[in-house]
Amino acid sequence: MDLRIKGRVALITGASGGIGLATAKLLGEEGVRLVLTDLDLHSLEKSCAGLPGEPLLLAADMTVQNEVDQLVKQAEARFGQVDIVVHTAGVTGAKGDPLTLADADYEEAWSTDFFSAVRIARATVPQMRTRKWGRLVCITSENAVQPYWEEAVYNVAKAALAAFVKNLSYKEAAHGVLCNTVSPAFIETAMTDGMMKQRAEQLGVSFEEAVASFLDEERPGIVQKRRGQVEEVAAAIALLVSERGSFINGSNLRVDGGSVQAVQN
Repeated sequence: MDLRIKGRVALITGASGGIGLATAKLLGEEGVRLVLTDLDLHSLEKSCAGLPGEPLLLAADMTVQNEVDQLVKQAEARFGQVDIVVHTAGVTGAKGDPLTLADADYEEAWSTDFFSAVRIARATVPQMRTRKWGRLVCITSENAVQPYWEEAVYNVAKAALAAFVKNLSYKEAAHGVLCNTVSPAFIETAMTDGMMKQRAEQLGVSFEEAVASFLDEERPGIVQKRRGQVEEVAAAIALLVSERGSFINGSNLRVDGGSVQAVQN
């Protein structure tokens, strides 16, 4: 299917792996010009070797507004504009009793998982408005609506992110800028690999057994009994940033295999 976005410019954060890299590959195949960023330029260059076109690869810390602003200026210097922002950068943060986790634990997740989206929106959405076309997609999580007890710092940051993007969507669509979120759950990434390796060690079982027991005990809604693939999340993102998704605004698209066992988002 032609997504009708050939020639558009997409800025993707957290692009050196996982959902960000999968999205870059898919959009690149659609003829989108790519600006890809992550904290470590060497890792980014290694991961992005072989991507379609000639993507602009830049290191930036999304927790620093000046670095975000410079990132966007470099993108505009190369391509003239930024039409699409896909914000995947984030951290899982500290885990534990919500009342004993330190202020710094909450602040880390807040700055990286929530406020980084505010920063990138500040730097890009105003120019999208002037051109009467733009797309902003941020990655939230099932945790935003189905919080897990020991993941409070992540839960609250992702819930705030979902509310922020919804808030933006109310007015920006009048300028042709559509704002949405995508909420994955238990996707096969380095993050969930680490979680399952730790679980396997704690339980004294194999990696595969750790995944299976986690699905049975912690994510019963995923009746397919597997982790999702980054390509499945990227496909949802591609729809939202395309002309094919031009009547989707202020939505939270769950790519969670049914993990969230509720009717509402």
